[in-house]
Amino acid sequence: MLGLLLLGALAAAQQGPPTDGAGAERRVSDQVRAVIAHYRSADPVGMPGVPVDDPMPIPDMRQSFSFNTMTFKNSSVHGLSKFRVDHVETDLTAMQVTVKVTIDLLQMKGQYTLSSLFTRSSGDFLVNLTTAHVIGHGKLQVQRSGQLQAEDINMDIVVEDISLDFQNLGFMGSLIQGILNSIGTFLFDSIKPFILQQVNTNIRGEVNRNLLGIPQRFPNSIPPLDMAIAEARRYVRDQGYDPYRVEDYHYSNLVFSADISHVWLSGLASFHRVGDVSVNVTRSRLRVDLHVGTGVLEGRCHWEVGLGAVLSRPGTTSFTVDYLQVRVLASQPLDVRNTPVLEDLQLELGNIQMRFDGAGTADYVVELAVNVLPNLLRYQIVNALEKPLKKRIQEVLDSLDIEEILEEKLPQLDRL
Repeated sequence: MLGLLLLGALAAAQQGPPTDGAGAERRVSDQVRAVIAHYRSADPVGMPGVPVDDPMPIPDMRQSFSFNTMTFKNSSVHGLSKFRVDHVETDLTAMQVTVKVTIDLLQMKGQYTLSSLFTRSSGDFLVNLTTAHVIGHGKLQVQRSGQLQAEDINMDIVVEDISLDFQNLGFMGSLIQGILNSIGTFLFDSIKPFILQQVNTNIRGEVNRNLLGIPQRFPNSIPPLDMAIAEARRYVRDQGYDPYRVEDYHYSNLVFSADISHVWLSGLASFHRVGDVSVNVTRSRLRVDLHVGTGVLEGRCHWEVGLGAVLSRPGTTSFTVDYLQVRVLASQPLDVRNTPVLEDLQLELGNIQMRFDGAGTADYVVELAVNVLPNLLRYQIVNALEKPLKKRIQEVLDSLDIEEILEEKLPQLDRL
């Protein structure tokens, strides 16, 4: 629910500035600033701009039991906007989002009438629904026109405790005391579908209205995430990282020495998505888990191996690497005064096959190189990519002032 709303709020940045009922202009930048300020709180409750009716009116209800009938009128549910976001899990591959929120207290207020064969009582009633957990599952789909649209948002609500307070029950209170507990469950089960239907309709409509403002159209056969990865591949090529020059490497011990130099790798720009890509929000921190991999990499290098100080053999070789996979886990506090952090970066290199040129394999020195060089080359490639990549990514993240960047970009949203 909330994840789709946030997506809709971001999409609203693509629209012209909306207006409120009085016709006054509400700038998109002001809406974003409100969300930013909201998450500076140590205990952020609710969400600025989220279209939740609070209080939400409930239709009249009637329940009969034994020889008694209760009617409930002028009822409304209070507290729906006082939610806390526990967890948001977004699967960008499947275009799905799951949100878990908690509401400390929901209250249903209204007037009741209790009628029996011989007596009648009426007054105000209050139902306290303590610790309500709301779980929502939503999905975005690309329509035939290429427009992103939100499908049904499926939600459920469970509560940990229900307590009731009926005024003016008088003598009837003692007679129906055993039934009151079931009345609480009846009221909750009765209002639950109505709440879910109304919230689903309001949220889906709001999200879709915002998504209509996105000028980008997506082929319905290609997920938008894969289009973004295609743009990243083009960036890698334009920056000259394919082919990539790997730093020279020297290894030696008391008996054996090896030098690998002039190493070039081709195919790094062939990377594609591997598995799912997720965006999660937990404890006011947003985490992105991205897993990409390449196809077969091709390379060439110069090598020289030696035994002791008397025997050595130089040569050149071409080689292939079955794949290179990179998994990145980065996080950003929702309080944007803090900088993003690279939490983890993992590289996995596939099998390396080398094709030696020059000396024949009958030479036992070259036979040793055939067995040893692939492992040394594997270490050389991983070491050349992993450590500098981690360091450089974190340096870039440390240099980012997210709050300042947002302030620079927000005026652009108002001009779109």
